[in-house]
Amino acid sequence: MRTYDVSPLFRSSVGFDRLFDLLNQAERVEPSAAWPPYNIEKVAEDQYRITMAVAGFTPDEIELTQQDTTLLVSGQKAGQEGEKQYLYRGIAARSFRQTFNLAEHVKVVGASLENGLLTVALKREVPEALKPRRIAIGGTTAVAGQDNAPAQIGREREAKAA
Repeated sequence: MRTYDVSPLFRSSVGFDRLFDLLNQAERVEPSAAWPPYNIEKVAEDQYRITMAVAGFTPDEIELTQQDTTLLVSGQKAGQEGEKQYLYRGIAARSFRQTFNLAEHVKVVGASLENGLLTVALKREVPEALKPRRIAIGGTTAVAGQDNAPAQIGREREAKAA
């Protein structure tokens, strides 16, 4: 397993402490923390999907909770009516608790359980007030959105002089 030294980044960045802590934690992941197995995929620019393999669990036995930037997925098997005698048990029925750290403004928009796969749909929705805005030079009004067009300062001066 590779290890990365992020200490040079501490010298040249401010305010990224949480990110570096997450990188350090990722190196020390316990093998039992990887159960149940899951995928995280980017579906679109601001849409993501977490897919977890939870064979044997019903929707009533799985709980999803989002608190601020943390998504908690936990599963607890209900007590079985009458114990079964297994000769071999390959499908794990143990309880699990998996935590995902979400970026700011990422919300859970849906979840489904189909064919033993729990799918959680996520979407990043940045409020309009927090989106970047262009501020005109020499003016007091702000234009919403991002405009990368070259400024035409010289032509404004010619128009004022005329």
